[in-house]
Amino acid sequence: MRIVQLANFHGPASGGLRTALDALGRGYAAAGHERVLITPGPRYAAWRDAAGLRVVLPGVPVGGGYRLICAPAALRALTALLERLTPDSVEVSDKLTLVHAARWARSRGIRAVLLSHERLDAVLAPRLPARLPLGLPADAWNRRLAGAFDAVVAASAFSCAEFARVAAPALYRVPLGVDLDVFAPSEAAPGTVARLVYAGRLSAEKLPRLPLETLRVLLRRGVPARLDVLGTGPERGRLERRAYEAGLPVRFHGHVADRRAVARALARADVALAPCPVESFGLSVLEALACGTPAVTANTGASPELLAPDAGLATPTTPEATADAVLHLLSVPEPRRRTAARKRAEEFPWERTVQGMLEVHTRAGERSFPDP
Repeated sequence: MRIVQLANFHGPASGGLRTALDALGRGYAAAGHERVLITPGPRYAAWRDAAGLRVVLPGVPVGGGYRLICAPAALRALTALLERLTPDSVEVSDKLTLVHAARWARSRGIRAVLLSHERLDAVLAPRLPARLPLGLPADAWNRRLAGAFDAVVAASAFSCAEFARVAAPALYRVPLGVDLDVFAPSEAAPGTVARLVYAGRLSAEKLPRLPLETLRVLLRRGVPARLDVLGTGPERGRLERRAYEAGLPVRFHGHVADRRAVARALARADVALAPCPVESFGLSVLEALACGTPAVTANTGASPELLAPDAGLATPTTPEATADAVLHLLSVPEPRRRTAARKRAEEFPWERTVQGMLEVHTRAGERSFPDP
């Protein structure tokens, strides 16, 4: 089977989307299928790697280092490329400018699968005035998406909910996975300071200020603690100024491209903080758990679905509540909480995700609600 993956917002500093597509691509290739990945970039390029053919089409810059395949010339080039590739199935990781690929596929009897990486209403909410009702327009667009694609895939119950609400006729839930070899526990040196870590994009909707405020609360309570921040984004400068002015023991590492370095930082921590209230899955939470590090997450979004007893807590997104959750996890004996975290992560190998997605690609077009 030849599977063509299409994605926007796929760049050098991309987070979960890039991790997921790369892992799926390697899995498709390992299972004997041919994978082609098409993403935006500054100029046309093509090469082969271990997962198959990679093609970059010119994309329009939209900030944050991201680009979109949306210009008429790029879309025409994409259509021409699809004609030459003659895929068996098209996997689209975009809900806006690349949706036309579903219409192209349907007109040629080719399967089209939408891989939903975010909830539309959750993405729009922080960017629009609170008085605007988002449910109706989001539902209308999602109804169109569900009708255009042969199958819709989401990674969590939270992400599936927006399509279940519009009675999507072929909705699949396929959880993402984690590289259990790269993200693994290590021998963390014992200490008297509580080591916190935040790994994620520093943008407003992720609530990256909450880890800093949580650290402030812990220090005010007399709990020795420090925080490592892995990631970058538009809020970084503001957060660094806040930490400096408050004299907080925070280290900003910026974007860390080496996945093993990320894993080492997660494994060294006592607790990972994941405050985003609208995560569509929570890949950074799963990576922390795989490293044997329990997590404190928001009590909304998909992240709480990943937690287990002694492996994490979901809490309201306030500094006081988050600090309480951190202290509760620290009160659990370290061997027990680290074992619980790793055991939970072991339920999410990438092999299971690949198997689920391949089943979707095989069965796309069946009008039912199965979970692979």
